[in-house]
Amino acid sequence: MSLKKTSSRRTRNFATIVYPDSAPDNWQEILANQFIPSFISPIHDNDKNPNGEKKKEHYHVIIMFDSVKTLEQAKEIFELIGGVGHEIVNSIRGYSRYLCHLDNPEKVQYAQENVRCLCGADYISVIGLVLDKYKAVGEMIDFCKEYNIDSYSELLEYARDSRFDWFRCLCDNGTVVVKEYLKSRRWTNNLKKE
Repeated sequence: MSLKKTSSRRTRNFATIVYPDSAPDNWQEILANQFIPSFISPIHDNDKNPNGEKKKEHYHVIIMFDSVKTLEQAKEIFELIGGVGHEIVNSIRGYSRYLCHLDNPEKVQYAQENVRCLCGADYISVIGLVLDKYKAVGEMIDFCKEYNIDSYSELLEYARDSRFDWFRCLCDNGTVVVKEYLKSRRWTNNLKKE
């Protein structure tokens, strides 16, 4: 019995690194025109090597096929955009979170809103953790206390306009807890006035 070669392993998700100075100027457009759901990280322009030396500016790119492909098939796409190296992504959530170093506090943190999503890829839904919901609810409670808000509509409108992470939490499954908090807060404030 022989072992399968890594390059013949079939999966859906693959990654590469793109250096702006060696990729085609329109590499992101070229990738978009492949119609493969993809994430492009914010430009990593402040990363450092272990010795403290600044790394060359680069992007991390993930492509997510609808069906399984080989590494060689992914490599064909990466070559079009000037990708350097190519690898199988074993955990789409883990690698997607790495695009902004979300789980690496010792590294430079990059803004999630600067991840470019192509062809229907949804970065926030891929990286989402239950802990993110709890964090968002906690931030909303603190915000309501600080600004004396007890109106759900006021909070929802603020979240829609200024904090999409909160808005998404409220729309998905955080409304019950937050509404109960605001109702209780209003009741407590009214008691104090009596």
